[in-house]
Amino acid sequence: MPETSTGARSPESLPDGAAGKRRSLGTGPGRLLVALYGVFTVAAASRAAYQLIAQFDRAPLAYILSAVSAVLYAFILFSLVRGGDGARRAAVVCCALELIGVLGVGTWTLVDRSAFPDATVWSNFGMGYLFIPIFLPVTGLLWLRRARRA
Repeated sequence: MPETSTGARSPESLPDGAAGKRRSLGTGPGRLLVALYGVFTVAAASRAAYQLIAQFDRAPLAYILSAVSAVLYAFILFSLVRGGDGARRAAVVCCALELIGVLGVGTWTLVDRSAFPDATVWSNFGMGYLFIPIFLPVTGLLWLRRARRA
């Protein structure tokens, strides 16, 4: 079995169909998604951590939702980098949950402003983050759909 200089088996030596199974979803245009999910993971996690520690009594629901968004962003980031069919399916589920969260929280913040004394990443459909939170899961789902066909 031919091996690469790192000791890994080369794609030619893998059984039929196995070469593309672990192909990273973060290649080509997917690199932009990886970068955005990386930035949003760090931004949402650091903001949520500070707010949960220092300001929890002020707006607990908003801060918990920000932490949930950070976990989703991190899992999608991990799945995009890891690649493979299982990671793609997990990323699809997380992107769908993220989209539901953005739509739900975005609508909730417009209907009942008093429910969120402080904003979340998803408040007003991500207006505080240039609306990237509403476009990110849609773009992610489209990319993952394209990657499934590849």
